[in-house]
Amino acid sequence: MTDIAIIDYGMGNLRSVSKALEHVAPNASVVVTSDPVVVRQAARVVFPGQGAMPNCMHEMDARGLRDAVLDAAASKPFLGICLGLQMLFETSEEGNVQGLGILPGKVRHFPPAVAMQDANGQKLKVPHMGWNQVHQAIEHPLWQGITTDARFYFVHSYYVETANPEPVAAYSFYPFQFTCAVAKDNIFAVQFHPEKSHAAGLTLLGNFVRWEPNFTNKAS
Repeated sequence: MTDIAIIDYGMGNLRSVSKALEHVAPNASVVVTSDPVVVRQAARVVFPGQGAMPNCMHEMDARGLRDAVLDAAASKPFLGICLGLQMLFETSEEGNVQGLGILPGKVRHFPPAVAMQDANGQKLKVPHMGWNQVHQAIEHPLWQGITTDARFYFVHSYYVETANPEPVAAYSFYPFQFTCAVAKDNIFAVQFHPEKSHAAGLTLLGNFVRWEPNFTNKAS
């Protein structure tokens, strides 16, 4: 059985994610795959992504991955990265597309760059690209060994707006507060790219490969 399946739907920085996971788990079998059978049989699943949400959903369906992803998100340690976070929610302003609806909320576009200013009145660019502090909102096994305001690398023009505060695991500012990590049962998903975030990112990925979620309170 595959230890970690990285879902390949034709988008995303798959090689960097794979290499980072191989680094933190040298004895694990890490497979990049678009095969739903392999995804279903894997012990852990990572859904990375870069690009447009409509393309993400279309390619997932075209490759027959939707049910396998839904099953993984319900039954095993699941890590979403960037689009892998956004597609968990109900709808996205990017193409007015439906997500998987696993978590309640919407994906929204940052305001136009002319309206984005930092505390000093300097204009901020969209997409949000570069290093930013991640403020942990809850205690979680994936935060172990990571300082509460550690910096991670972001590349995105859209952000998630949760319908309630319960799944929020961390937030950042650009320039307003936005959710950059969520956690629910066996799901952990982040807007930033841990595979590009040096020591903090590798620590998070290492925590993921060791994480054993508690399914006791998970609804059937």
